[in-house]
Amino acid sequence: MPASFVPPRQVKIGDAAAFVGSTPRAIRHYHAIGLLPEPERGADDRRRYGYEDMIRLLWIRRAADAGIALDDIRDAFTTGPDASGPGADGGDDIAGVLERLEETLAGREAELRRQRAAVRRMRTEGSRMGLLSDLVTARLRHLPEGSLRQNDLDTLLVTERIFGPLGAAVQSTRFAVLAAHPALREESDRVDRAEEALDDSVAVDDPRVARVAAQRHAFEQALNAAIEESGLDEEDDALFDDQDGEDEPEPRVMSVGQAIGKMPYDFSPARLRCMELALELAFPDSAAP
Repeated sequence: MPASFVPPRQVKIGDAAAFVGSTPRAIRHYHAIGLLPEPERGADDRRRYGYEDMIRLLWIRRAADAGIALDDIRDAFTTGPDASGPGADGGDDIAGVLERLEETLAGREAELRRQRAAVRRMRTEGSRMGLLSDLVTARLRHLPEGSLRQNDLDTLLVTERIFGPLGAAVQSTRFAVLAAHPALREESDRVDRAEEALDDSVAVDDPRVARVAAQRHAFEQALNAAIEESGLDEEDDALFDDQDGEDEPEPRVMSVGQAIGKMPYDFSPARLRCMELALELAFPDSAAP
């Protein structure tokens, strides 16, 4: 061997890991999945890493830090018979991987913007009000603080899930008027309690069923009159007019049947009959003969 010949320097796995900012365990994993070829071993049977190995490890680390999956890095590196990393025959493959990664990151960025906007709305409107869509909160924002009850907002949240923002926006008119009319609110609570009392112990033909149905009908008439007097019904009509102008109408989130089947509703036969009677009073022409 000529005296001037100096064998290329090689380092152990710990030094290689420290240089590239990785760990020996990670490098062993690269070997296991075929991302990094097994290097030669020294006389002590330990792996030795040369310059080309270090370059490849640096490329792997940079690509992984950019969010590229190890499998994609491996596929890019192994494209072509002589591919050894970006810039070799695998360069085009890395470019494709990077293009796909950029698209993925752009999608994540858009989702993060949506989430940040939702958090800002919750902070502005209050955590529970902010859970509703902008269309709904815009119709409730003018109400005095505290005039809407938690149950009102919960009901709107369920309605929006079933009928979408448009349905919840229309229903918000009801709660806005109740918030402005304490007597109507009191009557609403009284009728609600009367309906809840129609439990499984009450027979379907019990006189209380028809009596509560008549009370519900009378209350709904009074509420509708208050809504017309407030002019909010015209705003409801405008909402539907705006919807008609859309290229594609807003889809319903789920059908009423699906909602009843999935939500923990448990109405007694007497209460269901009460609902039927109230509808017949409201729409006598559509009642069955």
